[in-house]
Amino acid sequence: MTQGNRIVVILGSIREGRINDRVAAWVTAQLAGHGFEPEILDPADPELLQVQTGDPQAIRRLCARMDGADGFVIVTPEYNHAEPGHLKTLIDSVTAQWWARPVGLVGYGGISGGLRAIEALRVILAELHTVTIRDTLSFASPWRRFDELGRLTDPDDRAAAEAAMAVFAHRLRWWTDTLADARVARPYDRPEPEKSEG
Repeated sequence: MTQGNRIVVILGSIREGRINDRVAAWVTAQLAGHGFEPEILDPADPELLQVQTGDPQAIRRLCARMDGADGFVIVTPEYNHAEPGHLKTLIDSVTAQWWARPVGLVGYGGISGGLRAIEALRVILAELHTVTIRDTLSFASPWRRFDELGRLTDPDDRAAAEAAMAVFAHRLRWWTDTLADARVARPYDRPEPEKSEG
């Protein structure tokens, strides 16, 4: 059985002073603790920022960063009941890199904890042939919960979040391994049209 360890963690915010870095730091540390090899993909990276304007070189760099990933985790805020527009642009800029990969979703925001952004992303990611895992993580008012280094400051919050992450990581592991095996057995792409004889 394949061990699908390489998880690309995609940040959902490019705003200055974002909380995204704190939440993503916690997520990547937790994933590493569960045996994954997380890599941060930051849409605010100067090499990737021009994806937002459709720059071909930036899109090629984005594809290269995503190529070969066993799965993805998106850490996103909620803007106006949905995912940020620049995250949608990034998602839409690649195609085959998403196919037959699991995607875990982590949301944060006000009282909703980013849940509406998570649900909006499920529809988009299904169209890209991904499998979004059922279990999610959600953080309401993260600016009060995480310190500058991405640590949860309240012991009860920490215990609850780590318990939720244990389930999340278990499901992500199941899907990364299962889909990696399936891609080896039968590549996930469009079949070649049969040639007619004549």
